[in-house]
Amino acid sequence: MAESAGKPEGEAMCPYRLVLEHVTSRWGVLVLIRLMERPYRFSELRRAIGEVRQVSEKMLTQTLQTLERDGFVHRDAQPVIPPRVDYSLTDLGREAADQVRSLALWTERRMGDVERARKAYDEARA
Repeated sequence: MAESAGKPEGEAMCPYRLVLEHVTSRWGVLVLIRLMERPYRFSELRRAIGEVRQVSEKMLTQTLQTLERDGFVHRDAQPVIPPRVDYSLTDLGREAADQVRSLALWTERRMGDVERARKAYDEARA
């Protein structure tokens, strides 16, 4: 993978697109919306997201790391035994989550229109 100024090629070329991909990815959307409720421990968050769609530990870890790197998620590792790590939204993350939630709600409201459009398209192609 080519790099430019220490960044992967795609990120150097179009950072806006990558941030948009991060917040609108399958898991990014679910993480941001769920963290709007309250901070979660990793296992709690995984279970909460699992109510909608099952997510592997690896994918949730990668998603949280990506969102943390982008400044949307705060990871609070407490030096206790057993270790405790809580995830919460930053101010920037809350702002992004509001936008993502609005899009998700709009999609839910307009799904009937999308289904009708798909049906009309498919029938015209048949």
